[in-house]
Amino acid sequence: MKTAFELVAEVRDDTQGKGASRRLRHTGRVPAIMYGGKAAPTALSFDHQKLLVALENERFFSTLLAIKIGDSTQPAILKDLHRHPAKTQVLHLDLQRVFDDQPIHMTIPLHFKNAAISPGVKTQGGLVSHLANEVDIICLPKDLPEFLELDLAEMQIGETKRLSDVPLPAGVQFVALAHGRDEAVVAIHHPRAEEAEATPAAAAATEAAPAAAAGT
Repeated sequence: MKTAFELVAEVRDDTQGKGASRRLRHTGRVPAIMYGGKAAPTALSFDHQKLLVALENERFFSTLLAIKIGDSTQPAILKDLHRHPAKTQVLHLDLQRVFDDQPIHMTIPLHFKNAAISPGVKTQGGLVSHLANEVDIICLPKDLPEFLELDLAEMQIGETKRLSDVPLPAGVQFVALAHGRDEAVVAIHHPRAEEAEATPAAAAATEAAPAAAAGT
């Protein structure tokens, strides 16, 4: 099983509550939990600075991680990440163990290419609206793509592309499509659509100005 990042973990005692997690963070470590499979959840910790460096790479969120604990390595995926609301600090990680024969549910980036040369933009003056920047998929670990890409080169103004228009590698399935939802992911619309939305707000502001002046 191919992994993209290796994280060295230490097993921690998870029986001491939130106080222990706070003390752990003060030492430059990030508390984490790894679950999945038949094994019990394992409480871990990671070096905070090394984790921050890894998180700068978009691929960290959509690829397999090699979690090294002592002499053993467990493939896993990132399921949840808690950050401090005001500081550059990771508070907690949730990891899920990965096994060759078990499908995984992942959220991966959706990339768009050739928007600038599409007829809808280049010759018709349309604007591109990205309605989704990431998508949920199900696949076996060996089939996990780092991202999916949709070519907009032939899109016309007024056209919308949906999940069913996104090319999928073998073995990969969209979660939404599996549940009968063919969601829109990108559209090219006429600039007047935005102008029409802005006009009522501008008119209201214009009408409000004399009223405000009269009241002074």
